[in-house]
Amino acid sequence: MIALTPLALASCCTETIEPFGPVPTPQQLAWQRMEINMFCHFGPNTFSGAEWGDGTEPEDLFHPRAMDCRQWVDVAEQAGMKGIILTAKHHDGFCLWPSAQSTHTVAQSSWNEGHGDVLREFTDACRGRVKAGVYISPWDRNHPAYGTAEYNDVFVNTLREVHTAYGPLFEQWFDGACGEGPNGKKQHYDWPRFMQTMNELNPNAIIFSDIGPGCRWVGNESGRTGDTCWSTLCTDGATPSENKPAPKELETGHAPNSSLKTQNSSLNWVPAECDVSIRPGWFWHPDEHPKSVDELMEIYYNSVGRNGLLLLNVPPDTNGRICAEDSAVLVAFRAERDRIFANDLAQNAKVNAWHRPGHKAKNVLDTSYHTYWAATGKSAELTLEMDSVTEFDIIVIQEYIPLGQRITSVKLLYDFGDGLYSYTDGDEPACTTVGYKRIIRLDHPVKWRRVIFQFEGMAPPVINRIALYNSAR
Repeated sequence: MIALTPLALASCCTETIEPFGPVPTPQQLAWQRMEINMFCHFGPNTFSGAEWGDGTEPEDLFHPRAMDCRQWVDVAEQAGMKGIILTAKHHDGFCLWPSAQSTHTVAQSSWNEGHGDVLREFTDACRGRVKAGVYISPWDRNHPAYGTAEYNDVFVNTLREVHTAYGPLFEQWFDGACGEGPNGKKQHYDWPRFMQTMNELNPNAIIFSDIGPGCRWVGNESGRTGDTCWSTLCTDGATPSENKPAPKELETGHAPNSSLKTQNSSLNWVPAECDVSIRPGWFWHPDEHPKSVDELMEIYYNSVGRNGLLLLNVPPDTNGRICAEDSAVLVAFRAERDRIFANDLAQNAKVNAWHRPGHKAKNVLDTSYHTYWAATGKSAELTLEMDSVTEFDIIVIQEYIPLGQRITSVKLLYDFGDGLYSYTDGDEPACTTVGYKRIIRLDHPVKWRRVIFQFEGMAPPVINRIALYNSAR
């Protein structure tokens, strides 16, 4: 085979790049590109002060004084969030809509004289602005059928009721918790039937659970993935409640084998969703306060910046509104992200790398998602060179995940004008996996004229973005 120079490669026709291993569905790709969504824990616990209600709470306990779901959406938009997931039914079994499957709902409360419907107001407020999703817990500490085969029918009918009357919903959040019901029994959840029902009702929805299939729990409630994070996960023999991977496995995912074929069903594309609350608790409590902007930025770097999606819980208060203290922090959090990532210092760089025909190295600098650099081998090197010395401390790298996740190691070399220096000591990489987005933070701003990226992958790297930023500016 005749080796082609970069110039010769550029003159050839565009080569079709074959996917490697499992790849995201169009819905999963759109979901990943949302990057940050809002979680809203709201229900009887908001008024009782509990985190997990026991199902015996009187319905009249739920009585928001001035609920305004449009205000939730206002806050989400101001914070740069693209979707909101509401806890329509938590473990206490209380339904925020007048469900025909339960007698523990807003219809039995005195709020709005029994005619209130939080889920309706929520989905109406989201329409045309942000995407709406729901959390519906299969654990029900109130329903008398819980712990019997009949309850699986009840839960299926609950899913059918919500997704038929309130859709379309972009995400269905399944909690795997399985405790005792009012009769002291635990439920054997019919997960295959639940998933089949969702596929029938809303095949485009992202289904969250401990093992997906749309996205997975990240294994902690701290808002972080593992330092290594694969979007692929082996789910053979597992359910969201039993035999699921250990939390550490959920943090890192499972690496694809270099011999994997796309049709291999034992490993699936199940990206990580990182759920964390802006406050110490999940429900609003008057004596708690939100995290600082610096804390939220650290969470962002360790979730979105490590190939995850951040699901940040912002609980409405007893008025039924997101309180001003939380809103102010969220607006400041958005402003800090906008400030840091406003000016890509690599935009005027010269880029050099061997590439596959039609997928030139310069593509890593444009802002079009569907253009990318395709390397010629599993080991690949790309150089950015500036006309003058530039100072930066943040590097953003994005793989083109529609063709799979490939990279296992990224090393960095800098040229200050007097030779090359390695960013890390010895042979350690700057990072392992990349995936949808990897944000590498340097210990201090580095002045550079040339930076060399050395990639190793299970297949030739395919990268659609590299950007450099100075967080101090």
